Amino acid sequence: MKDIYGAGLGFRREMLKELLPTLPSEVDFWEVAPENWIPLGGKYQNQFQQASSQASFTTHGLSLSIGSSDKLDVEFVKTVKRFLDANNIALYSEHLSFCSGNGHMYDLMPIPFTEQAIKHVVSRIVQVQDIIERPLVLENVSYYIAPGQEMDELEFTTNILKESGCQMLLDVNNVYVNSINHKYDAKSFINGLPSEKIVYGHIAGHYDEAEDLKVDTHGADVIEPVWDLLEHAYLTHGVFPTLLERDFNIPPLHELLSEVRKIKQIQTKCGVIRESVVNGSVA
Repeated sequence: MKDIYGAGLGFRREMLKELLPTLPSEVDFWEVAPENWIPLGGKYQNQFQQASSQASFTTHGLSLSIGSSDKLDVEFVKTVKRFLDANNIALYSEHLSFCSGNGHMYDLMPIPFTEQAIKHVVSRIVQVQDIIERPLVLENVSYYIAPGQEMDELEFTTNILKESGCQMLLDVNNVYVNSINHKYDAKSFINGLPSEKIVYGHIAGHYDEAEDLKVDTHGADVIEPVWDLLEHAYLTHGVFPTLLERDFNIPPLHELLSEVRKIKQIQTKCGVIRESVVNGSVA
């Protein structure tokens, strides 16, 4: 299976005319929501295979609903497993949240930060991992309320990572958004994460509803404080593969590639700094 590295971008059907027949060389890996490709055949399937033969792909799902009280949709997870295997994809990432409860909700809802929720989520993660035969990769999500909170987000997240054996997708923009909305220090949150669990990252733009309220939209350019936080994450945990998310107000491809190149620039800078520290040339 192909490993991911460097800087990535979302692979979207509406971008196919710009992306094919030859994928842009600036992008090292691509990410898809498996739900958007599993039921497809014919033209789209051929285009996906044409793309996946040129570069590494990863997945970021939308409907696993790992924190739901509903019964796990085992048949869906098996379908995802077949998609991963058929397309030589190593990673299945999802959201540390839920989106179903006696029916599907079209939003990612926060899981209560409680001991009971940890036990519930861990048991479901183990079940998923047994089916997909690889670690599940879970993303820290943006949230706007924290009902029944018994611990903070960092403790909740690290306990789930430790007890389930799953891995982490570190969304730097979500850390920034949550730090403003819930008044905590973003760098301290990142510092508290286990480096060995972070397999790749996301970076994106958001919407400023107010000075103290940020909304995670993936519909704008990445702002400088978020770029700075990405640099801090690299210096803290080492450089990890990072993907630019852009789901709305999608600009021309050359503008997206400019932000992809900026990820690479920061990765190179931080890699040099960390190497200098290790070799003792930086005080």
